[in-house]
Parts: sequence; C-alpha cells; structure tokens
Amino acid sequence: MPTWSALSATALSVFLPIASALATAPAPARHPMTHEDLWLMRRVGGPVLSPDGKLAVVSVVEPSYDPKQQVSDLWLMSTDGSLPPRRLTFTPSAEFDVHFSEDGARIAFSAKRDGDAEPQIYLLNLVRGGEAERVTDAPMGARSPVFSPDGVNIAYVTDVWPGAKDEADNRRMTREHAERKSSVRRYDGFPIRSWDHWLDERQAHLYVQAARAGAPARDLLAGTRLVESPGFTGRAEDDGVSLDPIWTADGKRLIFVAGTDRNQSAHAFTSLQLWLVAASGGEPTRLTAPPDSFQNPHFNGNGDTLYAERVVSNDHVYNSTQLVSMSFVDGALGIPHDLTRSVDRSVSDWGVAADGTLYFLAEDAGHEHLYAAAPGAPAHLVVASRSGVFTNLAVSRRGTKPVLLARHESAVEPAEVVRIDVDHGAVALTSFNRGRTDAIDWAPVEEFSFKARNGRLIHSLLVKPPGFDSSQRYPLLVLLHGGPHGSWRDQFVLRWNYHLLAAGGYVVLLSDYSGSTGYGEGFSQAIERDPLAGPADEVNEAADEAIRRFPFIDGTHQCAAGASYGGHLANWLEASSTRYRCLVSHAGLADLEVQWGTSDGAYHREVMVGSPPWSGDPLWRAQSPIAHADRFNTPILLSVGERDFRVPLNNTLEMWTALQRQSVASRLLVFPDANHWITKAEDSRLWYAEVSSWLDHYLHDSAQSQ
Repeated sequence: MPTWSALSATALSVFLPIASALATAPAPARHPMTHEDLWLMRRVGGPVLSPDGKLAVVSVVEPSYDPKQQVSDLWLMSTDGSLPPRRLTFTPSAEFDVHFSEDGARIAFSAKRDGDAEPQIYLLNLVRGGEAERVTDAPMGARSPVFSPDGVNIAYVTDVWPGAKDEADNRRMTREHAERKSSVRRYDGFPIRSWDHWLDERQAHLYVQAARAGAPARDLLAGTRLVESPGFTGRAEDDGVSLDPIWTADGKRLIFVAGTDRNQSAHAFTSLQLWLVAASGGEPTRLTAPPDSFQNPHFNGNGDTLYAERVVSNDHVYNSTQLVSMSFVDGALGIPHDLTRSVDRSVSDWGVAADGTLYFLAEDAGHEHLYAAAPGAPAHLVVASRSGVFTNLAVSRRGTKPVLLARHESAVEPAEVVRIDVDHGAVALTSFNRGRTDAIDWAPVEEFSFKARNGRLIHSLLVKPPGFDSSQRYPLLVLLHGGPHGSWRDQFVLRWNYHLLAAGGYVVLLSDYSGSTGYGEGFSQAIERDPLAGPADEVNEAADEAIRRFPFIDGTHQCAAGASYGGHLANWLEASSTRYRCLVSHAGLADLEVQWGTSDGAYHREVMVGSPPWSGDPLWRAQSPIAHADRFNTPILLSVGERDFRVPLNNTLEMWTALQRQSVASRLLVFPDANHWITKAEDSRLWYAEVSSWLDHYLHDSAQSQ
C-alpha cells in the first residue's frame, strides 16, 4: 500500500462535514462574484476508486486565462481521510479515463504528452513510484484503458480506418489520408456531423495488448462482420465514440457496447447492444437485442451477474435510464431484471458493492440523491443531498463494508470529493477551493413550487443578489435551461453561473418547465407536441408566482435569457411575449424545420413535433419563432459559436436578419472558435461582460429613465 508523508495541514486527517467552516480566523471582507472568481476555481473531477476502496485518484484542473499556464493533474488520496491528497502527475496536459489494476498497485490512463501526436495509454506504478510509462503507440490515439483481472493485459479503444488489417496498415492509411490533395468530404448516409466536427470513415475498435511498453497490440474487431456493418458505431460522446469495454472474470473475453443501426438514424431511433468477444479476437457475439438500448456494463464480484444501463425504446423522444441485472452463464445473458424502475427517476452514476447491493445517483427536483437496492429488494432513497448535488459516484467492489465516494457541490460550493456513509451522510475528503469561496458575497439558492394552469407542479430555484436587502426591490432575470431534457440544479456551474449573473443586482429565477428531468419520466415526456409554447407559458407563470411571493422583486423590470433549448425559448419569447424588457439568446433556433434539417441529429425532432416537416402539420410553423417575426419587438442579444453543429449558425443568422428587418434593437456576437458552448477563458469573460452590459442597460438604466 503506498504511503506518503502527512502535510503540515491537518484538515484532511479526519472526516469533515461538507459545509463545515474550518478556519478560525476572522472571515475576510466579501465581494460580489467576479469572472475571475468563477474561472479560476479549481475544477475537481470524479473520483476513481481502487477495487478495495482504500485509495482514490481524482483529476484537478488549475485554470488560467492563458491556456499555456493551465495545469491538470491526477491526485491520490486515502479514502479514510487519514492522509491528505498528494499530486501524482506534474504535466500541463490532462489525464483522463483512469483505471486501477485489480491489486490496486497500478493505474492506467490516457494522456497526450510531449512527443505524442495523439493521446496514448500510460501506466503508473503507485507502489514503486517514478514516472508514468507510455505503453501504446496508436496512430489515432488510445483511450478507455481497462486492466485484465490478472493485470497482465490491458484493453483499450482506438480509431481505425475501415479495412485496416493491423496497426501498421492503419498507420499507412492515416498518413495517406493526411497527404491527400483534395479535402472533399464524401457521404452516402446519415449522420455526417457531431457536436463540432465532421464525421469520417474512422471507426472505434477494441484492442488488447500486454500491459508493458513495446508489446504488440491486437485489434479484436478487424475483419469482423460487425465492423463491416454499414451502421456500426459505439456510444457517441461529444468528442468521440466509446465502446465501454470490460473483462470477464476469467480474463479470456471482453464485453463491449456497439450499435449496428446508425445508418438508420435519419428515420428511426437507434440502439446500442452488448457484445462478447474473445481476448484473442474473432467474430463478436451479440448478447442483447434491439429495440432497447444497453450501455456501461459492469460485473459483480463473482462475474456471474452483469449489470448495465438500459433505455427502453418506444415512441417517445425521452425515456429514462434504468439499471438492469442479467445472469451471465457460459457466455450468455439471462433475462434483464429491472432494479430501479420503482424510483421513477433516471439513473446517472452507479456501482455494485461486494454484497450485491446496488448504489446509484438520480436527479430529483434540482438535487441529486443517493439510492440503494439490496438484492431482491426495491430501490429506495438512502442519502438525500438537501443542498446541492452528488455526482460521479464510485463504489468499491471488495470489502465487507462498501466505500462510496462522490463529488458534492452546490451553487455556493464548487465540487469537492466526499465519502458517503449511508448511516451518517457525507464527509469531505478534499478542500481544493478552501478560502476562495469565503471571499464571495453569495447565499444558497432558495426553492419553491407551484401548480401551473395546466395542473403540473413547477419547481424553481431563486438566487438573490449580493448585498441583498429585503426592503429593496430588485429587477428579475429569468434563466431558461437547455435540453429540453435537463434541469436547473443547486450546482456550481461555469456557464450561466447564477451568482455571477445575479452580481449585477438582479434576483435570478430558474424554473423547470415540462420536459425537464428530475420529476419522473412522464413529466419529461410532456413536452412532446408542444415544443416551445407550453414550456414558455410555464416559465412566465413561474415569474408571476415569484413576483407574487417575494415583495423584493420588481415585476416591472424583467429580462429572460437562455442557451441551447433555453435559447430556443428566448427566441420564442421574442415572438410571443412583450413582458420582458430584454432577452438574451445563445445558440437558439429560429425555425423548427431549419433546425431539423441542419442539426447533427434529426429524427427525434420530428418525433417531438409528431411528423416530418412535409406532413403539413401546422405545428412546424406555429411554434417557429421566425413565423411570427412581425411580432418581434423586444431588444435581444444573440450569440453563437461558428463551430456549433448542434444548433448551427444559420439559426442565429436567420433571427438576426429578421430582427434587423423589423428594426428591433439587437446585438450579435459570433465566436469563431466556439462550438455549442463558449469554452475559452477570454471568450467567456467577454460574453459575461456583454450580457452584463445588456442587462444593465435595460434593467437599470431604463428603470432610472422612467
């Protein structure tokens, strides 16, 4: 077991309550939140546990406005809190996809270091110490490393060109692709883009090699009928494709996730299935069948039960993620058994303890709680996060008493790693941002709910401005969340930070309309056939309710702002309401039909409306903001990233042209390097400054002029 010297600080030698105040010195003078406060907070990743639960590794980003000065490293900690975290790596580039060997002595991770053209797999021995050793040399990079049970081999995912017979062949084809004289893109099917990049012929394949540098790598999927299927793919992520590989208990086979129907995504929902392949290669065997979708498989300790996430397929755009268990005997899976359906919440992170108890996180009305399901028993709530959210749950696989780690954060507490005791709650293991938060003048979010005219219960968060005085009256800023299948949470967020926006002297209202998650599957599905008008009405009703409940809100001075689906709603408010003095729309659509035809995903959009655009269904025009441009009147700030393929630039340009045609006061911000989100430090600082100036002009200056 690795040890390290205790540091001079003793705060981490014992468990600490999440919100405990450790310092005894007088509290410093507090100031309204600034962009520097927001951006320079250390960003703590999700903990990765050793199998016995005694150690954990977490990534920590130390941000900077200069990208060359930003640092991201791995930190090692003891989960009993007896020793403070210590830094494991010392390189500017980030490490990701961390995985422990079964004996807990080594970790594998992916990183792009000096001399690497693409990220590669590195191994670090925690007992012996020293530098991490690079063990792969994949032409297009390697990710998702997984140790075999005996630690001799690793499996990982890399991209290959169709038809490549081996790594040398793949390297040759990569070179030829880079040297081609024409850069034309050719497509014979859908999809063609994802998030912020164009898709090409590359496929995600599963490789195995000995866990040492220079060992030959074996492509388990090369030449199989599976990868030759025109619809072959893995689980799509914003920056690539994953196969979620795991080893069987005997170390002779692997289970992974793949789909074979991506080529049907223009006209049908697609699915992911579980597959079994020998560690020596060969044709994979499909273990599950469509239409339901499976991903993120895990074995129990004995390797005779497989757990996985399942999304039931039906005619709805949204279906919650549930957990199922299946027996695994002689390479075959048994019938899936639902483990979490009784909770009626979508599962996020989860793990299975040695005694077979399933622990999982699920979102509920702005929070994320811990639930458990013992073998044969229904799932139930065990630890509620009454303020903030738990995320990134990790559960030890061995030991008589399970170790549960997670991140915890709230709107006034950036994420830190905590240990959760099912009998006593959560205690903090890290405090990377101690002192930074004490200087900010902010208060925890408040919550309220009301019944809308349609009978649905609408939940809201309320954020007060710095220096709040209940005898004063403050303008109202209504924020509109994205998704639509998302929610406002009691969480510290980098984009659309509640307290940074409130720092201008506004009360900020965050309401979850129909379609939001965390209120049951039916509530999330209620947005279908009413993609914009109904949710907008509920948001307006929530604003009315807040004005009625809280006398410190000045209902004569309101603005609304949102991004992604929230941008869609902001544009719809432009077309449907005159209650707001100004609007802010980032990455918002102008026309439902245009968004259907130009976004990186299409079919779910026509299911949302109920038919394809040529069906003659009047809803396509009735709830398109551009169809009501004659009503545009509210000053609006538009912003968009040029590399956004989720809500492409043309949507914002169409809104902009109509606003200018109608002589509506408006401003357009185009960020050339941004995708769906504004991620660069200086771009973010400028965007917040522009939004602040826009709101100040219409909520403060206009108030003073009356």
